[in-house]
Amino acid sequence: MAKSKGGVTVSKVRSLCEPIVKELGLSLWDVRYLKEGAEWYLRIFIDKEGGVGIEDCERVSRAVNEPLDRLDPIESAYILEVCSPGVERELVREEHFRRFIGADIMVKMLRPIEGIGREFNGKLKAYGDGMVTVEDHSGENEVTFPQKDAAWIKLDDF
Repeated sequence: MAKSKGGVTVSKVRSLCEPIVKELGLSLWDVRYLKEGAEWYLRIFIDKEGGVGIEDCERVSRAVNEPLDRLDPIESAYILEVCSPGVERELVREEHFRRFIGADIMVKMLRPIEGIGREFNGKLKAYGDGMVTVEDHSGENEVTFPQKDAAWIKLDDF
């Protein structure tokens, strides 16, 4: 499947699910449509203060199932998963970065940064225009890089 079509799928699903999830007292963290092995997965990540339980995932799954069938944003068969972003949640959207300024994060880059390497930890110092600034735990050094150059950026329990 072409990347742009996957992006359109995710956008449609996000628009459909956001009000449903909000009505259930939760927030929509992320939506991903990806292939793993031979299977396509539509993953809806939900969140709430105090954490998400299996009951929350089941409620959202039941609530979005019929509207998803009506919208029919995906032509082929897929597996719907509703889950929590987890403790080491991945930061992907601008609102995630803004919410967690000052938090400890882990970063894995697609390519190493000279003098730092491919993986490093620190405090999320700033985010803007797709640029991420991380300060090391000593507070003496910081690095700024494009978010798109990171394989992932996750919260860290440091």
